[in-house]
Amino acid sequence: MAETVLEIKGLSKKYKKVGAVSDLNLKVEKQMIFGLLGPNGSGKTTTLGMVMGVIRPSSGTYSWFDNGEKDANRKRIGALLETPNFYPYLTAVQNLEITAKIKEITNVAGEIEKVLKAVDLWERKDSKFRTFSLGMKQRLAIGATLLGDPELLVLDEPTNGLDPQGIAEIRQLIIEIGKSGKTIIIASHILDEIEKICTHCAILKRGKLLQVSTIDELIGNRDVSLIEVGTDDLNELKLIVDSDDSISIYKEGDGTLILSCKSGTKASEINQYFFDKGIVLSHLVKFQESLENQFLAIVNK
Repeated sequence: MAETVLEIKGLSKKYKKVGAVSDLNLKVEKQMIFGLLGPNGSGKTTTLGMVMGVIRPSSGTYSWFDNGEKDANRKRIGALLETPNFYPYLTAVQNLEITAKIKEITNVAGEIEKVLKAVDLWERKDSKFRTFSLGMKQRLAIGATLLGDPELLVLDEPTNGLDPQGIAEIRQLIIEIGKSGKTIIIASHILDEIEKICTHCAILKRGKLLQVSTIDELIGNRDVSLIEVGTDDLNELKLIVDSDDSISIYKEGDGTLILSCKSGTKASEINQYFFDKGIVLSHLVKFQESLENQFLAIVNK
């Protein structure tokens, strides 16, 4: 049984009459890359603030590492909840030395070298922070969270404000950190970021949890092939599909059907199948469900 890293039960936060987070229940297990996804104002940052002890909950509980305590083992967590806050006139090494002192880390020089190499900033270790690009500043901030080799990283909108190159760099860095075996909790409103980085996802809207699942389950990457077809007589095509247990209708569009078929089924095989049944297909393409489609369907219910 996987170790529970974070468990949230009935967590809520109200600001006067406004409910920022309402009765949230979540469980994050070891080595998950868990995404909190939702539009701005959905409660992602408030949720992270509460479990990191920065914001006081109105009600509910949370606990870390299966020990039932809020604040125990905080050295096992590295967090980036705000814009990087370093001294602009100090070098990368000097800024990390300050962070290491706050974290009470021993072997400071060795730790700093390790994290700067991990975030690909070792060659710029003696450069002043003010000379860094936005992407480099964010990489240094993630490096600071890695000091002390925490088991878990908590990242709030880590690519916010970055250009496409910076986003790609941070995304790849987070993926590599996840491959090292660390658990990561990441909040973002960027669908592409969550889809490419995370293994699991919780969708929030106006402080309420709408759905929790793996990314593969959410976007339909199951052990099936999805094929979109169209013909002049959809009703006849539906009758054929209904009579065959190996094919089912996944979705119905405007004049088309998306069929769920056995994994590995080729479009050419579907074309031949219906031709043999007397149906000539006018539209035939492989279909890949996207997180964007599923997200919009969920939040607009």
